[in-house]
Amino acid sequence: MAAAGRSGRVDGARRGTRGRSGWRVGRLPGLESARGALSGALAALGSRRRLRIVLLCALVALPLLGGVWMWLRHSSFVAVEHVRVTGAHGAQAGAIESALTEAARHQSTLDASSAQLEKAVARFPAVAAVHVTTSFPHSMRIAVVERTPVAALLVGSTRIAIGADGTALGAGVQTASLPTVADDVAPPSGKRDRNPLVLEALTVLAAAPHAVSKYLARAYFSPRGLTVATQNGLLIYFGDATRPHAKWLALAAVLAQSSSAGALYVDVRSPERAAAGFAPGTAPHEGEGPATGEAQIGKGESTVSALAAGLAAATPEGREAAAKSEGEGGSEASAEEGASSAEAEAGNSSEAEAAGAEPGG
Repeated sequence: MAAAGRSGRVDGARRGTRGRSGWRVGRLPGLESARGALSGALAALGSRRRLRIVLLCALVALPLLGGVWMWLRHSSFVAVEHVRVTGAHGAQAGAIESALTEAARHQSTLDASSAQLEKAVARFPAVAAVHVTTSFPHSMRIAVVERTPVAALLVGSTRIAIGADGTALGAGVQTASLPTVADDVAPPSGKRDRNPLVLEALTVLAAAPHAVSKYLARAYFSPRGLTVATQNGLLIYFGDATRPHAKWLALAAVLAQSSSAGALYVDVRSPERAAAGFAPGTAPHEGEGPATGEAQIGKGESTVSALAAGLAAATPEGREAAAKSEGEGGSEASAEEGASSAEAEAGNSSEAEAAGAEPGG
């Protein structure tokens, strides 16, 4: 009987019979946790299945959308039909515009390529860059950035227009009004001159205000360094190509002074101490003439006046002063007033030195 009792209690526990307290006991260990884990796994599986479906749809849709985009950007619906070219000047302007227009008509407003347009005008050295803007669906505007000729490279008897970066601009650019810079070898059209002395001269000439560029005759190296000579013979000693804008403004300040009339040269190697020099017997106080090996060139009052007026007009203060005095008929006074304003802007305390003594450089 005892054995039978024990066997019955064990079977009852296995079957989940009620105990004395009336609560259900005897469940298998870990059944609830296993059931929870199974439910979580099924939920994760369902979630991953939906994710896989989304990813599969995306993989199918992306190539289709990409193909539609590629077709659209090269289709006739956005083909370039109206082209406007600006910024081209000179004898080659027509050829430049034609080349750009032809290249643009092979593009679309959704696939504009500046590189292709620049390749189309690579044979024109005057073109430095092109900037493209499009207007949906058929319009394109091309702005040409040109290299401005700043000098004529003189090689023997040959004159070649050259830009500020040393690029030879070819035979189609006029050079009659450009100051000259000499060299031994001429670079091919579209190539750069690598001579460092030539590049220094070009830096200074490129910084010259446009109003005075027409008065410049040549740039060369003398015993006082980089020198710019005007058409009437006034010499401007720059020394080197550092601080070119400050030196041009210093020149304006010196020429604005009445004591600089008849100057043989102006030394701006140190802009803060710029000064005018005179030939012996021509200054208020006799002084030293030009350096050895430099010719006596005369007073050049007309050049001094023209440079003073041009340099003054190149500054905002000078233009304002000129506008105020224009109605009063005082053109000479306006030039002097404008150049004085240029002096104030540059912060120079320049004074014309009697006797032509050279400032330290």
